[in-house]
Amino acid sequence: MTAAAQTPADSSAVTQDYLKAVWAASEWGGKGASITGLARRMGVAPSTASENVARLVETGLLEHAPYRAVTLSDRGRRLARAMVRRHRLLETYLVAALGFEWDEVHAEAEVLEHAVSDRLLSALDAALGHPARDPHGDPIPAADGSVVVPALCALETLQIGQSGVVGRIRDDPALLKQLTRAGIGLDTRIVVFGRDGSEDGRPTSSVRAVRPEGDTAADPVDAVVPAGSLWVLAPSESAETLPQSSTLGL
Repeated sequence: MTAAAQTPADSSAVTQDYLKAVWAASEWGGKGASITGLARRMGVAPSTASENVARLVETGLLEHAPYRAVTLSDRGRRLARAMVRRHRLLETYLVAALGFEWDEVHAEAEVLEHAVSDRLLSALDAALGHPARDPHGDPIPAADGSVVVPALCALETLQIGQSGVVGRIRDDPALLKQLTRAGIGLDTRIVVFGRDGSEDGRPTSSVRAVRPEGDTAADPVDAVVPAGSLWVLAPSESAETLPQSSTLGL
């Protein structure tokens, strides 16, 4: 759906934020968003989130049944995907062209995404060489709606001594700053050398300590990464710097 085809309700910042939040809740295999989860993400009371969801259901952008997750309708998915594209292209441009750190671009992009024109967005996309992922490894939907999705494994599935190439990192400023200090970014091959709460090296949900593979510094800076915060490329993908495992026309 083009900007010209949107209704005023579709283009409101609140509507766009809700659609983007529901997208985020289902993007990596989730079944959708809960009312409490949306309220927490949007910084409002659950009753307010429930009212907004009901309004967006009435306008045909969301789908929700009692005791079920909130999901996107087909039209809502198209609008959400467009907002995700805007947000992630802006994050990428801020890092690649303007020198912002990857831990500070989210808030800036949240503001800019509601104001940037489609023409400017296309220009940014071209200037960046049509990137397939943002600074944190999240896929950037293409202009035609396709999404390149890398095959990833959660860091916590690796055992002590195993290594993997970083493919995606949760957009958490404290974690991103810690990884920067440790010299870890996208495409860095890291090795797991320690795990809290585990004496035998079996995968757990606890945090784990990682460092770049081959780091020979006398006093290396270690990173402690909570479970569900960092993903590595699946073995078949690790040879490629920018994974192209599948293209989904969502």
